Amino acid sequence: MRYDSAFIDGRWQPVSTSDTLTLVDPSTEEPFAEVRLAGTAEVDAAVAAARAAFSTAAWRDADRHAVLRRVREAIERRRAEFAGHITRDMGCPPKIADLVQVGTPLAVLDGFLSLAAVPDETVAHSLVVREPIGVVAAITPWNYPLHQVVAKVVPALLAGCTVVLKPGEMAPSAALLLADVFDEAGLPPGVFNVVVGTGPVVGAALAAHPGVDMVSFTGSTAAGRLVSRAAADTVKRVALELGGKSASLVLPDADLKKAVKATVSNAFLNSGQTCTAWTRLLVHRDQHDDAATLAGEFASAMVERLGPLASKAQWDRVQGYLSAADAAPVTGGPGRPTGRDRGFYCRPTVYAGVDPSSALAQEEIFGPVLVVIPYGDVDEAVEIANGTPYGLAGGVWAADDEGALAVARRMRTGQVDVNGARFNPLAPFGGYGQSGIGREMGRFGLDEYLEVKAIQLPA
Repeated sequence: MRYDSAFIDGRWQPVSTSDTLTLVDPSTEEPFAEVRLAGTAEVDAAVAAARAAFSTAAWRDADRHAVLRRVREAIERRRAEFAGHITRDMGCPPKIADLVQVGTPLAVLDGFLSLAAVPDETVAHSLVVREPIGVVAAITPWNYPLHQVVAKVVPALLAGCTVVLKPGEMAPSAALLLADVFDEAGLPPGVFNVVVGTGPVVGAALAAHPGVDMVSFTGSTAAGRLVSRAAADTVKRVALELGGKSASLVLPDADLKKAVKATVSNAFLNSGQTCTAWTRLLVHRDQHDDAATLAGEFASAMVERLGPLASKAQWDRVQGYLSAADAAPVTGGPGRPTGRDRGFYCRPTVYAGVDPSSALAQEEIFGPVLVVIPYGDVDEAVEIANGTPYGLAGGVWAADDEGALAVARRMRTGQVDVNGARFNPLAPFGGYGQSGIGREMGRFGLDEYLEVKAIQLPA
């Protein structure tokens, strides 16, 4: 793995700075590599390469579907390698790394490859055409280090854009391996570039760079604000996929055990390090105690299956919330699970009777922490569900799908699952409020990387 280089203009190039970051295995706390961090010189070189590649016919006229099909085949062929890097980088258990961390981006890639080009339209005497926006800066996080890259880079390339990728520096291995995959698939030099660096240096430089036409960012809401401000001076397009505090709303007639079990599983996927996690379980007050007991039992049973948090900093953050909690846990609480003396493991924790306005119920903790909140009627439940600054995901459970759908329509959030419906890689993904701007996945995600031009024709 090339931890001392940046992939720019179709080749690996040494990084000019002396700044490094030690990569640590979250399960053992042992360092395994030193990453040489890129700086503004690498950003300038990568943007220049992407700008030059966008200006030539090689990528514009290429069979981009064919190239990306080769990429898909290579990821599948090297699936175990990708999964192994992700497990080592950020601690995801091997089974989840394979099924979710690699399986999901493959499904997303398949979704994009199923899309046909949108034909030009005629509106009265105007011809409406779609064109690639240009050079895209993709800034991705560490929690899903392949999926988040695929969700941005693949539609950008399919649209005809060129890309400079800044992966999460704590888990860069999947992105670096992907650079080799893209190179082997036959992308022209400069079409795809990777620079590993910190947000305050590389991320800020990309967001503000006059040679970048669009920045697509996934990360915290606080960091998203900084990206927006940095991008504002050059009035570039900005797409933001930010934080969440999603609710799983259980109506009184739902199958309580099924709903609670699914909610716990969702909340603790990837050790809770998922922006769409259903971290608030809303149940009728008459069912609250039963729901809390069930949630505690399901959470306790997951102790051995959860991987560590991705870093010491993340572990400290979650422990801070647990130590400051103003409620007694049904299960879990501060500290490591029994038998885990090393590694950034966190006890799966459930709190019950939580005040909807408390920090536990309002702030994104990004760890295996679930709060159970009682409500009196459906109107109050919807008010609580909508009562955070976020609006990224959610779930509704009821005895019949129509009843759940009626409530789902009232939730101010970008996507809602009815009675545990499965993920759809062709459906739009994105948030309301402080959960972001723009959409990913499918046709909606592809459209983010296209400009619309009207050409008026003589009548």
